[in-house]
Amino acid sequence: MRILITNDDGIEAEGIKILVELSKKYGEVFVVAPYSNQSATSHKININGGFKAEEYFGFEEVKAYKIDSTPADCVRFAEYYLKIPFDVVFSGINKGFNLGFDMFYSGTVAGATEAAYYGKKGISFSSFYGNFSGVLENFDDLMTLLLKEEIWNSSQLFNVNFPERSKGIKFTIQGDTHFETTFLDNDGHFYQKGKPCFIKDETNLLSDVNAIINNYISVTPIIADKTNFQALKNIKR
Repeated sequence: MRILITNDDGIEAEGIKILVELSKKYGEVFVVAPYSNQSATSHKININGGFKAEEYFGFEEVKAYKIDSTPADCVRFAEYYLKIPFDVVFSGINKGFNLGFDMFYSGTVAGATEAAYYGKKGISFSSFYGNFSGVLENFDDLMTLLLKEEIWNSSQLFNVNFPERSKGIKFTIQGDTHFETTFLDNDGHFYQKGKPCFIKDETNLLSDVNAIINNYISVTPIIADKTNFQALKNIKR
């Protein structure tokens, strides 16, 4: 495969360095990633201010660029400017989970999702916040499973989350990541502070949240199309 790697933690992040090394055995790797942290930028792109881009030499034997913009723009830059052909986008490895509704805020997931707009595949990888041991121990097992023809062809996009210690792999649905959110006022500057509260989803046995709570790798097939097809069926036209 020709693998484009991006992330939202920035090109110097530990997670992307690990992903580059782990991915080399699966194909030809190149990188376009943000200068700096772009967490929670979702699918933002820069259409007004422009951005800087330059070649990056921090990966051994891997062509790389860094740009002063978001993960979605990294994939767009590769597609429209660099014109380097790729088959799949690997996005991550994010330091911290992207579960449930977090997927809509996540720059990591957006980087993978951007691939679908060009008819390519995308996989977003996220990990337990404290370390990447779960990824290092289980990445090859995960890829062996995903690359099975019936699974690989079943979905254009996958959202993957690794616990610190894994008991196996589960295919999951998007769960509910409720956060107990407060706003802190610092002289008129407001900061959001959220405490994860997974209790609401502990009994949803099919969810990504439940899988992580029980130390399973969560693999959620996702889609880029936001059409509510059920609603269309129910609407009389």
